[in-house]
Amino acid sequence: MKRERSAGPGRVLLIVGFVLAALNLRPALAGVSPLLSDIMRDLGLTPAAGGAITTIMVACLGLLAPLAPALAGRIGLDRTLLVGLILLAAGVILRSVDGLAALYGGSALAGAAIAIMNVAMPAIVKQHFPSKVGLYTAVYVSCLVAGAAGASAGMVPLAGEYGWRAAAGSAAVLAVVAAVFWAPQAFRRPSIKKAPAGHRPYLTLLGSRMTWFVTAFLGLQSLTFYVMLAWLPTIFQDAGLAADEAGYLLGLTNLAQIAATLTVPAHAGNARSQVPHIVVAVLLTAAGYVGVLLAPATVPWLWMIILGLGQGAAIALALLIIALRAPDPASVTALSAVAQSSGYALAAVGPILFGLLHEVSGTWTLPLLVGLGACAVQLLFGCLAGRPEDRRAQAGSSGRSSSA
Repeated sequence: MKRERSAGPGRVLLIVGFVLAALNLRPALAGVSPLLSDIMRDLGLTPAAGGAITTIMVACLGLLAPLAPALAGRIGLDRTLLVGLILLAAGVILRSVDGLAALYGGSALAGAAIAIMNVAMPAIVKQHFPSKVGLYTAVYVSCLVAGAAGASAGMVPLAGEYGWRAAAGSAAVLAVVAAVFWAPQAFRRPSIKKAPAGHRPYLTLLGSRMTWFVTAFLGLQSLTFYVMLAWLPTIFQDAGLAADEAGYLLGLTNLAQIAATLTVPAHAGNARSQVPHIVVAVLLTAAGYVGVLLAPATVPWLWMIILGLGQGAAIALALLIIALRAPDPASVTALSAVAQSSGYALAAVGPILFGLLHEVSGTWTLPLLVGLGACAVQLLFGCLAGRPEDRRAQAGSSGRSSSA
């Protein structure tokens, strides 16, 4: 295990670069939705063609996650994160220039960059902050949520002042700034020794039940999150609330998520078992679903706080468990790739299924009940993933991974 550096300018630069990189994990994705009507009107896109911008990016989060371990094995983990930031800036700029090919190609490139960074971040925590995994997981997941909230809130004013292309391209500025601050760390020295048998972590992980428990928990958490992200404003408007009020309520959920991501991982990371934290997180998420189902226009702010606390805690716990269950940064990178690749593929189905169920039933009751069912399955796999593995078995597995 890599020893943590003592306090000093290098340590401060490491933390600043880490925080700035984490802030880049969602703005390029979350900033599309507020600009979608302007993009569609300017380019003459149908709703399906407009929705494809986000669909392409989310699909890349799952399909291209395995790029991160391959890059980390060749150039090291720190440089892999730097590559992600550079690709992100390039993709955001490309999708902001004229032409449909640039729009979709840039979205795909930005999605690939986020996929690489998503996978790398838990391993970065494991490598640079091994004795404070919970604390720094809390830091980066909070930055992830804050970056998404900031992009959602800031895109419309920017577009009103400078146009949608400049607003959409503004995410590249943050990526460039983060790359500048992270570059000294990336070129200081190789961040991970190149593994002589790079595929062994995958083979070991694919045969572990824990891998699939973590993958299912992450995937179902993402599914229940993206469903609400996509449809909550519409549900509230159908219940009689104004469009601007529905938007504010979605923003309130994001704030509640930040409160959870700041506190839960730091506490759960010091516990032997994360099961109690997972139970509370999923029950809060389910309670938010129930509130929206039974009384969407009655104290909706309360349902959004409850839902946000549950969802924020759940995503933080899923990413924390990835860092805790794998013994070293290379294994964390591989587990993160497997879990996020399969998990985001599952999550991508959620919003489409939710919409189809609403179309078939004519109400939001059936979709929300299915969402509650997903919460129940999420709780099951979360409890399985949150249990501490037998240390002797883990040590034996680690020994086999490092031998021959």
